[in-house]
Amino acid sequence: MQEQTGRARHGIENYRGWQSDVIVDLIKRYGFPFITLNPGASFRGLHDSLVNYGGNDPPLLLCQHEKIAVQIAHGYAKATGKPMVAIVHDVVGMLHATMGIYYAYLDRCPVFVVGATGPMDESRRRPFIDWIHTANVNGEQLRHYVKWDYQPASIEGVPDSFVRAYAAMMTEPQGPIYMCYDAWLQEQPLKTEVALPAHPGATAPVPMAADAARERSGRKLVTDVHVLAFPSPQKTIRPGL
Repeated sequence: MQEQTGRARHGIENYRGWQSDVIVDLIKRYGFPFITLNPGASFRGLHDSLVNYGGNDPPLLLCQHEKIAVQIAHGYAKATGKPMVAIVHDVVGMLHATMGIYYAYLDRCPVFVVGATGPMDESRRRPFIDWIHTANVNGEQLRHYVKWDYQPASIEGVPDSFVRAYAAMMTEPQGPIYMCYDAWLQEQPLKTEVALPAHPGATAPVPMAADAARERSGRKLVTDVHVLAFPSPQKTIRPGL
């Protein structure tokens, strides 16, 4: 990923890279200004990449509860019109965040909610804790009040789904989305180059507007001065005839 972004891990040579670095590159490419989070083990790979690969840019804002993390992003979008990233931990953090996500959905505010789960590979799970915190599809819990949710199964599926999520979030009426990343997927070494979107700004459609030609015609009708001429009668009609 260093060749694509022009960045290297700060002062450390022979940095091989991790798959979670790809998510960091996408967050940077889309210009998110801040990330709110309540740390959890399910996204420790992404957290490590944000700090050590991404250089804590965008800045991480520590929150004591996932609902607070989402509501800060909600308020920022309401005030500025720009989305933030809010990261929530596994099933439990996502459940904590549901009311905040629901309020953002009602308010039509864009919030890029990132979650995590797993490992989905049962052989990689720690005893007990990974089992009770892992769901087949986390997004089922909040699918009715987000605009889109997805859980990519490979690192190659991360960029395209990120693009689609961003486009769905920013398309009117705007609203939150939920992207869920497998913990094991995040922590694997990055062995191949993963192509990133070339033009992220073009993924959100322009606001709906009237056809340009009809708009000019309408403006002409409103601004032009029209003189109404009534023809004179050709003959006089007398009563009774």
